[in-house]
Amino acid sequence: MMELQQRQAGVLLHVTSLPGPYGIGDFGPDAYRFVDWLKSAGQRLWQWLPTTPIGPGNSPYQSVSAFAGSPLMVALHPLITAGWMEAPVLPDNGFEPLHVDFGHVVPWRLAQLRLAYRGFQVKNAANEHLAFADWCLREASWLDDYVLFMALETENQGKAWWHWPDAICRREAQALVDAKLRLTDEIGFWAFVQWCFDSQLAELKAYANAQGVAIMGDLPIFIAHHSADCWSRPDLYILDAHFQPTVVAGCPPDAMAPTGQRWGNPLYRWDKMAEDDYAWWSARLKRALNQADVFRIDHFRGFAGYYEIPASCPTAEDGVWVPGPGKALFEAIERMLGKLPIVAEDLGLITADVIELRDAFQFPGMKILQFGFGSDDSDDFLPHNWSPNFVAYTGTHDNDTVRGWWANASEHERSFAARYLSTDADHVHWAMIRACCESVANIAVFPLQDVLGLDGSHRMNVPGTIGSHNWTWRFDWSWINDDISHALAKLTHDTGRELLAPASPD
Repeated sequence: MMELQQRQAGVLLHVTSLPGPYGIGDFGPDAYRFVDWLKSAGQRLWQWLPTTPIGPGNSPYQSVSAFAGSPLMVALHPLITAGWMEAPVLPDNGFEPLHVDFGHVVPWRLAQLRLAYRGFQVKNAANEHLAFADWCLREASWLDDYVLFMALETENQGKAWWHWPDAICRREAQALVDAKLRLTDEIGFWAFVQWCFDSQLAELKAYANAQGVAIMGDLPIFIAHHSADCWSRPDLYILDAHFQPTVVAGCPPDAMAPTGQRWGNPLYRWDKMAEDDYAWWSARLKRALNQADVFRIDHFRGFAGYYEIPASCPTAEDGVWVPGPGKALFEAIERMLGKLPIVAEDLGLITADVIELRDAFQFPGMKILQFGFGSDDSDDFLPHNWSPNFVAYTGTHDNDTVRGWWANASEHERSFAARYLSTDADHVHWAMIRACCESVANIAVFPLQDVLGLDGSHRMNVPGTIGSHNWTWRFDWSWINDDISHALAKLTHDTGRELLAPASPD
């Protein structure tokens, strides 16, 4: 478990943004190379976005499962080494090295995984088959529903679960038994993929930890309507008799989104979850703790109070605030799991009850330096107002890069930032990184785009939009030179954020 009160620094880079020959970053050799680079640059933390399967718009925040891992992150190299498949033949035109083309990558990667599964089935290796069977038994509490859900989704040509045959939709016992018999092989495939995911993630995490690098995961607060979680336990969500949400999640209108953000996720029945002491949440966080040393909970404020939008409303303008479970939820989880290594994403409309909930459990909050140069009410995001129990960011995956922010900032924001940081357009990214490092915040994290000084065309996501630009960014190793690595190592060393010797002497 990671020590959150220790001064340290890290880099935000999603696994899918790693280089590699197969169209998308994964847990393969480039992930290990990135760990080595983090160590050489004095970084003690690698922050990921959610590693669950992607959903609508290729978003990792709209997954078909709160427990499963993304098949796209399963590296092919270990499957080749195991003898389960041959080195794959790339499509005629190959893959774009700096952009994930999900439309081509997803079906191709799944086809390779199916080949590996066939190879695994026919290979006479008792130890491998026993390890797989043992793992399936250990993970059955979430795995059984997930793999059946995915097999049924395949059988129903990708239709949403509420459009499946009524007996399956309503989970009638005999219908489920028949489906398991009918879809045995497909169920086995999806279980195999998850076993590969878990095994590869565990090996990568062990390697990172051995190098002094901790893994920081990301836990979305809500789940997708079309998900194994909602299908298997519809009683835990506010749904009507036809399994449709009557209210959905989102954020109210603000300056950045005049009509608000309508995410569309079903909302939890917190009263029902309380009946078994929030067992679903304890199980979810237990799995998160198996996969990361610390994890960020997205939209933490929703536990204090969440924004409820009528499902009939096409925007978020008609929503109301509703109290969340508050301390009762985290008290229940701590009874089950002990002290939780959680970072609270406390951005947006933050009220006194959110702060009280965050501080009651001593969860670090987040400070985004880009937010500090706007109106008078942005002072909380300036380093001279920070306190130690925070994670300081130049920006997150939802922000523009620092160079992109500067290019699009108002004259007031640029002028203020130039004075405050003693910087200009060419050096603003290093000035923000330095300000975060020199601050009293215990943890400082920078997107790799900012370390590399990349412009806004390298942005990871634009909130509230669905488009081919979101979630697709990848980098090239040639962009990371010795000067950048040495500068980052020296800065983290000089500001007391690195326990090892700097990568390069002064």
